[in-house]
Amino acid sequence: MKTRLRRNAVNRREFLCKTGTGVVAAAIPATGAWGAISELPAELNSASVIRTAVPAGAKKKIPIGVFDPVYDHLSLDEMLDKVSALGLEAMEIGTGGYPNNRHCPLDELVQDKAKAKAWQKKFEDKGIRVATLSCHGNPVHPDAQHAQKDVDIFRKTVLLAEMLDIKVIVGFSGCPGGTPTDTQPNWITYRWPPEYNQMLQWQWKEKVIPYWKDAAKYARSHGIKRLAFEMHPNFVVYNPLTLMKLREAVGEEIGANCDLSHLFWQGCDPVEVIHFLGKQGALFHAHMKDTVIFPENCARYGALNFASEKNELEHASDTFRAVGYGHSLSLWKSVVQAYMDVDYDGILSIENEDPILTGEVGVERAAYVLKNVRKEILGE
Repeated sequence: MKTRLRRNAVNRREFLCKTGTGVVAAAIPATGAWGAISELPAELNSASVIRTAVPAGAKKKIPIGVFDPVYDHLSLDEMLDKVSALGLEAMEIGTGGYPNNRHCPLDELVQDKAKAKAWQKKFEDKGIRVATLSCHGNPVHPDAQHAQKDVDIFRKTVLLAEMLDIKVIVGFSGCPGGTPTDTQPNWITYRWPPEYNQMLQWQWKEKVIPYWKDAAKYARSHGIKRLAFEMHPNFVVYNPLTLMKLREAVGEEIGANCDLSHLFWQGCDPVEVIHFLGKQGALFHAHMKDTVIFPENCARYGALNFASEKNELEHASDTFRAVGYGHSLSLWKSVVQAYMDVDYDGILSIENEDPILTGEVGVERAAYVLKNVRKEILGE
């Protein structure tokens, strides 16, 4: 393994030259762009990219971790060997819902505390902390069977978190239908014509707020006070404003899983978002994932023309990338600094959905960037 890691290692200066800045990466034409990603101008070296000054702030060392679905082809022990070899310090583990629960037999663990503790110890023996449990589902889905499954997963996840003294549960707000007779979710972001506003008001008043009031009460009764929602398209909480709307209606148990990859294409400034949520005491978790925006296609097709697969990139306006491959490393340094500035006490959880740097490769590249950025800020 050590030989393979050395062979795959990238010289730091060479790596920073190749990643360059998000502006340059975004300007590369979509057709045939990916073979040319290393052919960036020579002036984009490590000195000009990574050493951009950021305001002095708190110097708290935030743990870097990874979200486990990227390793769904590996057993628990194989995954822990991989994560340990990368020098990562924490993990976010899926317990069900859309990411599934490849490494966490939820039903089995919640029935036997000794088994749950033994499961947790496997991580600890590798120097890794299980920092969060994730059950990304849709508990307000109009299909009652679908909704109930996700409700049950959430409640079992709360019980497991209580057993293991894990303070944060990550998930989605969910999305109901637009009327009582709908059979599929209806994501409404524009309130005109008037019937759309009627549906939106019905969703929040009759479905979303009542459910999460009850769910937050249940979590609170088991000592869980941090429910971290990913602000994600196709769910009612998809930006900081809708997050705060739900928090104000339900309580301080509602907060953010701040996945900036979903906010970049909405035009959000990442540092502003982190400072805003941090000042509200609503910053519970952070996914580390980048987004590249292709200006020509975005100008032609708009920002909602998102690609998830490599074969869609020619006409894409934007797509997910590993950290440092969509925006400049100086920006990511500012992001990590911003988390320190607001005294964020969670982890930086790498989530890789890059259609080019797939699987473990994307995690390795993101981990390399984040560790070096953190090291520079701390002056290590």
